[in-house]
Amino acid sequence: MSNAESNTNSGTSTVWQVIGRLIGAAVVLAITAFFTPGFSINNIWTLIIAAIVLTVIDYIIVKFTGLQASPFGKGFVGFALAAVTLYVTQFFVAGYTISWMAAIIGALIYGVIDYFIPGNQNM
Repeated sequence: MSNAESNTNSGTSTVWQVIGRLIGAAVVLAITAFFTPGFSINNIWTLIIAAIVLTVIDYIIVKFTGLQASPFGKGFVGFALAAVTLYVTQFFVAGYTISWMAAIIGALIYGVIDYFIPGNQNM
């Protein structure tokens, strides 16, 4: 395989990884919102936008700090980052509401669901 062909396949692979990660985040977020009292998402578009925002926030945190914002990624720090990330997302997405207590419970549920969904979450 030539170098140019390898770069094209790598770029396509990265796009599919991002799309897969967004779909996975949306599914996990929908399940988390369903099971968490005090956490509501109004419609499917809000869910999609919230998944994008959560993915971007997680990406920024990983790039600047090197810490995974998944509840089981780095122990208590990962759990706290997941709760804060869930809470902060409401300031960027209309129709997404969550209380502090729901963010803490949601981070726990998010971590449990994320643990059981297969796939590599690293980009």
